[in-house]
Amino acid sequence: MVKELALVSVQMDLGAGRRGVDMGPSAMRIAGLRDALERLGYRVREMGTVVATDPERTEQRDLQARYLPEVESVCRRARDMVEDALVRGWMPLVLGGDHSIAIGSVAGVSRFYARTRERVGLIWVDAHSDMNTPESSPSGNVHGMPLAVLTGHGPQVLRSLADRHPAVRPQNVSMIGVREIDRAEREVVRSSGVRVFTMSEVDERGIASCVDEAIARASAGTAGFHLSYDLDSLDPMIAPGVGTPVAGGLTFREGHLICEKVARSGGLVGLEMVELNPVLDARNRTAKMAVGLIASALGQTIL
Repeated sequence: MVKELALVSVQMDLGAGRRGVDMGPSAMRIAGLRDALERLGYRVREMGTVVATDPERTEQRDLQARYLPEVESVCRRARDMVEDALVRGWMPLVLGGDHSIAIGSVAGVSRFYARTRERVGLIWVDAHSDMNTPESSPSGNVHGMPLAVLTGHGPQVLRSLADRHPAVRPQNVSMIGVREIDRAEREVVRSSGVRVFTMSEVDERGIASCVDEAIARASAGTAGFHLSYDLDSLDPMIAPGVGTPVAGGLTFREGHLICEKVARSGGLVGLEMVELNPVLDARNRTAKMAVGLIASALGQTIL
């Protein structure tokens, strides 16, 4: 049986503090994404591209949540594409774009499963916890807020995109690879109920046991889970093309093992790859890494 996969491209960098990640979807395609998916037996369905306006033509009305109206508009359009893909029976694969787009993609998955009164889990792979609110954020960049929004905090205009509160329950959410959290954000994270696997814990326990626990948590009482993968979770030595690199990240093998275990679990219902910045990449190395990670999450194996 041919597996159906829906590609959704979201070209936006308004949520970030550095330009360039809006070109991430194109870089992944240039790196051979479609060929990799078809070799795995997927029929690729193009859902379309959501394009944000340029910062130069977008008004900043609120410096605590920069470009909020445009971010909301982009996330709403991405949400509708993701939900439409699931209605058609196709698994959504979202290419970003800064990490604020996850507000839309996860809202789309959550809305679809709300039709049958089911919940979904979330595995968030990232160097940052992304749980700032406008009040705690030192920059006002919305790409540092999506996980707070999805678990029920932050701007109402973004929280309402899922049509349920919260979009995902904290007890079904885990972060993996975290190693940089803003000072005021720490209390939000501690009180959230979200499980955080910092790089210190990954080093101490090993990535395999951490991922197993995250999958069990995301699967408990849910219809499945969404994997949101920020490429800055990887060490900058192997993934230089990201906007907010942090030293000491996941290795090549750790990054792939997360995806391989997700694929083997059989619980994946949606996937996104974000924060690829081709301007900062070296010969498209990070884009090629992204394509390999996507393939691993969708079933590619060594043997």
